[in-house]
Amino acid sequence: MHEDSLLDRAIAGYRVKSIWSGPVLEVEAYPYWTVPQGKRVKRDKNSSKAQTKLNEKNRQKHVARLINVNFRNHHDLYMTHTYDDHNVPEDHAQAKKDMQNYVRRLKNWLKKQEKYADFELKYIYTTEHTRNGEKVRAHHHMVTNFPDREAAELLWNKGRAGSERLDSRGESFRPLGNYLVKERGPKTMKSYTPSRNLKKPKVTVSDTKLTRRRATKIATEEINAQEIFEKMYKNYQFKQMNVSFSDYVSGAYIQVEMMQIDTMETLVEKKRRLDI
Repeated sequence: MHEDSLLDRAIAGYRVKSIWSGPVLEVEAYPYWTVPQGKRVKRDKNSSKAQTKLNEKNRQKHVARLINVNFRNHHDLYMTHTYDDHNVPEDHAQAKKDMQNYVRRLKNWLKKQEKYADFELKYIYTTEHTRNGEKVRAHHHMVTNFPDREAAELLWNKGRAGSERLDSRGESFRPLGNYLVKERGPKTMKSYTPSRNLKKPKVTVSDTKLTRRRATKIATEEINAQEIFEKMYKNYQFKQMNVSFSDYVSGAYIQVEMMQIDTMETLVEKKRRLDI
């Protein structure tokens, strides 16, 4: 079905982007061309919608990567902050201010605790007002390394705060990233707010790591993709792959997710100890 797309002579090769986010490795392989594709296709409403959807996916991936890099400790928290009837914010600006004040209280609490005086608070949070275009009561979702779960809940004074320990179980936090910045309708404000001290994923780009021929065979399942990528990235285990095609430009788009092997083994050993 996509054979013509793969055989397009304008495809000069495949660019490979490798993104290391803590123990999670993502590989994105995509074509580059001898002729700029922007001049080969006419932009229309459908392509604009596709770009909007792509931008949303990229935001989701970015948040998941930030979580994977910064929040792998089993003490880290995933929190939901809701409002009671007396404290519902009038608008997004007030909701944003409520979270800024909450973060300030977290920091002040840490300063008052001798053992946490030098603790570096990290967080990323979102504020939700609408869902699928429908208005809902404002609430917040937060991922944080705040060390005291009970205090984190009590310091929210606008309603109820619930929390749970993050548990990756040797997997990526991609589902959590997707949820935090999921599509909430056209009037959604800024998707997320991270603390400035979050570490960024490591990214490398290569035009020689994967040949066009090999990329084509991976896309058409003529060769074993798992073997190929596990040879390319030592000490990483192949988890999943997705191959997609564009309606507007030629070539295949290959996305692979891998997990660092020693991290997976550590999690297995930890589970064994807890089961004993």
